[in-house]
Amino acid sequence: MSTIDDLKRNIKLLMFDQYGTVVDMQAGLIEVATPFLQKKGWTGRPDAFVTWWRRTHFENSMIDALLQREHITYRRIGEISVAYTLERAGIAHTKEEVSWLVAQIEKLKPFPDVPASMEMLRGRYKLAILSNGDPDMLEAARAHHGISFDHIISVAAAGAFKPHHSTYTKAAEIAGVKLDEVLFVANHAFDCIGAKAAGMRTAFIDRRKRPFGDWPYQPDLVVEDFKSLADALA
Repeated sequence: MSTIDDLKRNIKLLMFDQYGTVVDMQAGLIEVATPFLQKKGWTGRPDAFVTWWRRTHFENSMIDALLQREHITYRRIGEISVAYTLERAGIAHTKEEVSWLVAQIEKLKPFPDVPASMEMLRGRYKLAILSNGDPDMLEAARAHHGISFDHIISVAAAGAFKPHHSTYTKAAEIAGVKLDEVLFVANHAFDCIGAKAAGMRTAFIDRRKRPFGDWPYQPDLVVEDFKSLADALA
């Protein structure tokens, strides 16, 4: 595990996961899903529905990565996952409604502490996104998160979803840096594990106060939010 001083000396680029790390995916999708589910007459909890949706999406993306066949887009994986979740919940739906729900991912807003913290970090490091999202979805999201990045990279360039090692190695290649010159920042243990295993340094944003797990690929830095990250590194 690296020290703060070591990270400051050697890191040239901060690379961030987007969904759930930079933008508040859970809260944003609950806001979208609540009126949709009410109109459908579904009496369950919207937060549980969104968690169900997101877990299904994650599982399906891992299935796609493990198949090692032609990469299915994030949008299509999202549609498969939302349709499955609606069907399992017994909610009648159309293909158009499924596509609409998935498209709302493009409009998610950043966590409140992210914009100011990014500005602090920008003075010392290059900033990049590495996301499972499709290139067009990440491009559309710019207008909604409002943060300027030096690189916005989709895993489509590697043809696999994170945490496949090729996604991190390809992202470093695109950004023009060595793997160990990158500090990968994520709110998800799986993403930090993948990046560390590929050769990057990692920072775990522990917003949800969950254990990281006894993996051999431990993060170099653990902070509770983006302000703490900026205070430590800027």
